[in-house]
Amino acid sequence: MSTEVRLPDGTRYRLRGGTGFPHPTAPATSRTAYAAAHVVADPTAENVPGVPAAVDWDRTLAFRHHLWSYGLGVAEAMDTAQRGMGLDYPAVRELVARSAAEARTVGGRIVAGVATDQLPVGPASLADISRAYHEQLADTLTAGARPVLMCSRHLAAAATGPDDYLRVYADLLAATDEPVVLHWLGDMFDPALTGYWGSTDLDQATETVLTLVKEHADAIDGIKVSLLDADREVALRRALPAGVRLYTGDDFNYPELIRGDEVGHSDALLGVFAAIAPAASAALAALDRGDLATYDEVFATTLPLARHLFAAPTWYYKTGIVFLAWLAGHQDHFVMVGGQQSGRSPAHLSRLLVLADEAGLLPDAERAAARARAYLTVAGVPR
Repeated sequence: MSTEVRLPDGTRYRLRGGTGFPHPTAPATSRTAYAAAHVVADPTAENVPGVPAAVDWDRTLAFRHHLWSYGLGVAEAMDTAQRGMGLDYPAVRELVARSAAEARTVGGRIVAGVATDQLPVGPASLADISRAYHEQLADTLTAGARPVLMCSRHLAAAATGPDDYLRVYADLLAATDEPVVLHWLGDMFDPALTGYWGSTDLDQATETVLTLVKEHADAIDGIKVSLLDADREVALRRALPAGVRLYTGDDFNYPELIRGDEVGHSDALLGVFAAIAPAASAALAALDRGDLATYDEVFATTLPLARHLFAAPTWYYKTGIVFLAWLAGHQDHFVMVGGQQSGRSPAHLSRLLVLADEAGLLPDAERAAARARAYLTVAGVPR
């Protein structure tokens, strides 16, 4: 079989494939790392916009085992799993319960998103928002996953200032004995979250976050920050109370943020780690050994892929994640819940194919090439 693919610009690319990243014998110890995982749709179901999600549970859970096998934790039911973009809350609740049960069978680490997306789209009162958060928090704790208190579109729309955020979150933090992970997702990932924490001024928003964390440090494991601003993340990291982690969600600058500096480092909760799990595992193992040259080299090969994957409009990065999972053999189709496979162009996905191959992340070059050719043929690219 051929490994050559004709790309939309008319050039021909020959895939090399790559299996150069071994499975670790144990998770990394110098950093805590979670990969935010996607869901695999049932390709035979009506996975179109506006209908309940139909999930292929076997393939979805198999992908989580793939991540655990590389020593990574799973960040379940986060935005990578299409929260607010096709995955409804009944499917989320089942996903968290199933994944947490699977995690226990292998001793895998798992955190899971808690939000308010069971509420109807549109205005909601702060009381309704609080009840929705509490319902999901209880479901997640019952399942046995550590909660991630995700940003809420409803709260962003309803809050009149920082005090509303502080009241809602303080009430949630008082309701659990399990330390939680906070979540700050920038508006490049979701425009509906503009002004989160009560201000469009990020300095003021940061002060609100720090007020919350300092008042409730014992109840907080860490905060995931996805602002794609490395300097801002480092400044926040240095201002956190001792014992509170900063989990980088910066898919543009993760190598330097995880590597850290003389003052400290970020841990990781990243969507890109789902796409680059073998390389991420190898880089973190090198960091454990103190082999910074190998750490830098391995992650440097993944950075062009990550920056293309998360290019604007950033919220469609999930399409690229699923495309790469298909090319790499983790699923047998390129269908997404909510019909989101249309979120990226053939030109964008073809560039992703090349960058993934150059990073050594497509283990079977012939299979990846055949699938890419099939996709491009349907897209109208001449063979």
